[in-house]
Amino acid sequence: MEIKCSPMCRTVSDAVHVLDTIVGYDEHDAAATGAASKYIPQGGYAQFLKKDGLRGKRIGVPNGFFQRCGQTQLNVYKQHLATMRELGAVVVEKLDVAANLRALLDEIGSNEAIAMQAEFKLSINTYLADLVHSPVHSLADIIAFNKAHPVEERLKDFGQPDLIAAESTNGIGPVERAAIRRLKELNSNGLEKMMKEHQLDVIVAPNNAISSLLAIGGHPGIVVPAGYDEKGVPFGICFGGLQGYEPRLIEMAYAFEQATKVRRQPMFKP
Repeated sequence: MEIKCSPMCRTVSDAVHVLDTIVGYDEHDAAATGAASKYIPQGGYAQFLKKDGLRGKRIGVPNGFFQRCGQTQLNVYKQHLATMRELGAVVVEKLDVAANLRALLDEIGSNEAIAMQAEFKLSINTYLADLVHSPVHSLADIIAFNKAHPVEERLKDFGQPDLIAAESTNGIGPVERAAIRRLKELNSNGLEKMMKEHQLDVIVAPNNAISSLLAIGGHPGIVVPAGYDEKGVPFGICFGGLQGYEPRLIEMAYAFEQATKVRRQPMFKP
């Protein structure tokens, strides 16, 4: 299972330059980075910043995600799908990731929580143990530090229930292994199956609605500005694919961004 990591950048180009900088092999995370490094393209990712990147791509629209949006946003998303078609993409709509999407997402969420709590404690303890100059060297230390500094750490506002839940775990045992195994099954029989059956390059959905579908299989995704609601709050559209699909995701996201030019400079009002 993969933990979701979301760098925030101004543009697709900025995000790609960040990706080119952070990818690679890390001996401290040899298993994961060793397996992932086989997907890094020769010459890096910036070469896929192509304005015609949507041409010939097959884009899937899974049921159950855009339908949750208000009518204003839904109209914007429909126009964006039309734009993708105009730019040469084949848009395949009304696809089902599962017979019961709500049940699938609920099951992913419950199993993710089990696995992530145990994995987080193991990972953060390993990381902190190597720090030379640090007031904390374990998750237990972090929890104690927060309790000792409740004002600075804003415990009244946020608490630390997730940290406490993670600290109560004891590694990857039978329950955690079962959760991880089930997540792999849900990925194989859900997103991967749908994308392969329909020969899709990408699926699209609003904002971060498909983040869990992507994360449980270690799949990439990128969210690009799509529009603004009645109050001026921005919303996005996510392009998600399977492992190793980063080049085609970059092509499509960049082509979409350059064609629509949705992003506006943030305005801060007093």
